[in-house]
Amino acid sequence: MSLRVRSALSAVFIGLACLLAPLGALAAWATYGIEDSARYEATTAPLAADAEVREAVAAAVTDGIMREVHVGSPLQEPVRSFVHDAVRSFTGTEAFRTAWGTANLAAYDAVMRALRSDGDRPVTIDLAPATERMKRQLVEDQVPFADRIPVEHTEITLLGTRDLATLRKGFHVLEIAGFWLPVATVVFALTGILAAVCRRRAVLATGLGTALGAASLAGAVAVGRRLTLADLPPGASRPAAGAIYDALTETLRTVCWLLLALGLTVALAAWLTGVYTRRRRASAAPAPVRAAEPTRARA
Repeated sequence: MSLRVRSALSAVFIGLACLLAPLGALAAWATYGIEDSARYEATTAPLAADAEVREAVAAAVTDGIMREVHVGSPLQEPVRSFVHDAVRSFTGTEAFRTAWGTANLAAYDAVMRALRSDGDRPVTIDLAPATERMKRQLVEDQVPFADRIPVEHTEITLLGTRDLATLRKGFHVLEIAGFWLPVATVVFALTGILAAVCRRRAVLATGLGTALGAASLAGAVAVGRRLTLADLPPGASRPAAGAIYDALTETLRTVCWLLLALGLTVALAAWLTGVYTRRRRASAAPAPVRAAEPTRARA
């Protein structure tokens, strides 16, 4: 095999490895980070203590109570403020954290069951159990008008039939890609390095390409956050949604930083190795021998 062919093959394999590295990280995060219920619960449970999430819940519950309470205009704002403060205080209790976990895991289980099954019914969740628990605790805490919170079997649609079919196909693809993409990345990288004429340069290129891919993935996560918050419906709390987005993508962002650090470390090590090798060869080379000057004949 000629040197030109080896260099071309090496460049192709290394390019594929650098391209698949961020995609493999994304697929692995979606498969093993979100699909695992225990890891998902551990990720979302701390959100019950997040200030923005608590404020959003307090505002929503306060609006629900005030819709059932009819007071005069002069008393409306003082009553709203009092109820809001009481509900905000409730969001710091263990009862709220339990209700949060129950509702959150119920939604998660419903979505995951729908993605793994072949049914075509929309994914819904009934918030009545969580609402009943929250109402009971508010009444025990003597929150004004808490007994007027309506507890109805209100089903919220999480995924429609049209969205479910598309997401199910994407979910099955991610299940396969979450394992095979990282494996293919390693195989392509090793093949490209072994096929290279100068393996040190191949390692340097692989490290830089991996770091560039990690930086691109981190940028995509940031852009996705901005687009997600921009598409929220009116009235939704953007700070709370941002906190949830950050919690769900924390592992992915950590992987991006690790890949970036790994790629730069490998590239730096390859570059320093090349510098050391060149200096060592230069010092080991024999010094040039000077030609002897011709002696002048004495007169």
